[in-house]
Amino acid sequence: MGVMLGSSLTYVEHHPTPTPPHRGEGLLASELVKPKQPTMATRGKHLTQADRSFATGGGLLAKAFSRGFSKILDRIDAGLLEGGIDTTLPDGSKRLIGGRAPGPMPVVRLHSWNALVRLATSGSVGWYKAWERGEWSSPDPVPLFDLFMRNGESLGDAARAKGLWRAVNKAAHLLRRNSKDQARKNIAFHYDLGNDFYAAWLDATMAYSSALFDDFAEPLEAAQERKVRALLDRLDLKPGQRLLEIGCGWGGLMEIAARDYGVEVVGITLSAEQKAYAEARLANAGLAGRTSIQLTDYRDVQGTFDAVASVEMVEAVGQEYWPAYLQSIARALKPGGKAAIQLISIKHALFDSYAGSADFIQTYIFPGGLLIDEPRFEVEAGKAGLSWQDREGFGLHYAETLKRWRQRYDAAVAEGRLPDGFDDAFHNLWRYYLMYCEGGFRGGGIDVAQVTLLKA
Repeated sequence: MGVMLGSSLTYVEHHPTPTPPHRGEGLLASELVKPKQPTMATRGKHLTQADRSFATGGGLLAKAFSRGFSKILDRIDAGLLEGGIDTTLPDGSKRLIGGRAPGPMPVVRLHSWNALVRLATSGSVGWYKAWERGEWSSPDPVPLFDLFMRNGESLGDAARAKGLWRAVNKAAHLLRRNSKDQARKNIAFHYDLGNDFYAAWLDATMAYSSALFDDFAEPLEAAQERKVRALLDRLDLKPGQRLLEIGCGWGGLMEIAARDYGVEVVGITLSAEQKAYAEARLANAGLAGRTSIQLTDYRDVQGTFDAVASVEMVEAVGQEYWPAYLQSIARALKPGGKAAIQLISIKHALFDSYAGSADFIQTYIFPGGLLIDEPRFEVEAGKAGLSWQDREGFGLHYAETLKRWRQRYDAAVAEGRLPDGFDDAFHNLWRYYLMYCEGGFRGGGIDVAQVTLLKA
């Protein structure tokens, strides 16, 4: 998701103007981070090289298959029931793909037939690789990702990995399943990019989850605080009660809960970077005596609590461990206690196909991750003795949040406010990730929601 800077992607046809950077990060965003690290070791390279060149299509094999490119286009054309793609082909000819009903109408230029072969064989992993190599470009990729998600059911496997490519991607993903040892490595892969990295482009709250806007003109900080309070208000908290937060991030929810709701808060995380930042943040706010943070797996939580909160952590669990996650919540809650969780889900009709492979996000961004299939997750909650209540979805709010993050990231790069060590390849990957997710939420195939779980 985002603007292309540097020389590595000069084929991008449009450069949106970055918005002015946010001012007022204050103490939390400027003083509680580590100093810039030296440029000797390029940071983030483990993300940009995460595919290890496997299962991304292209190469000699792609050239051998490229004669059938028209069939690939025909399959995509047949699957686009809403919107279409204004396409320029490598030979300079134009083709409208879809376009039979209203919907997004992205502009895409194919610079090489290899891009289509990568898409057809390796799905979103290959499509990213094609973009990274300059085999396709667009003035704005977000509507394209919106289009693919909006037509996800009718497209079927037209844009998903197949055959050997699917098997290899899936096998690599399975190697990163969230056992206790591997879960720590998976979290470190993403979050230990550095507090200084995230502080450069997140807002002053350091929230890395969907905001909840009053309207889309509202400042991001206010919308992030509204999200936290909406979640905490579900718990009917009383001063002196004990709250457990599973996946406490950089401590924003803990700070509000302890300061404004008068509760004692225990946070758990697997990220050493986040733990250090959150502890400094809470100490600076004078809340060290009412808060504590443990570098602990959710499966190892000890003690009982009046309430549990968890914001966009369950997507890092994986379907195999949904029962363990929900049972951990149930064990931690006193009888009659409530848990409030914020989760990201994928449409039920798309889940089996999505879960049967490894997509761009799972390969490059969140190893071991898996979006939630809400109907199945609700069943597992019931088995754990937790009743599912008051589900509220707000997917377009996440799209707006991602758009704001991309603007802030672009500004941070343009003004040199990111820490040293991240190269153009990383910046381009990160922008693509933000655009990819924004388009998914705009297309409606994925959603973010808050839900209350009540222990009988």
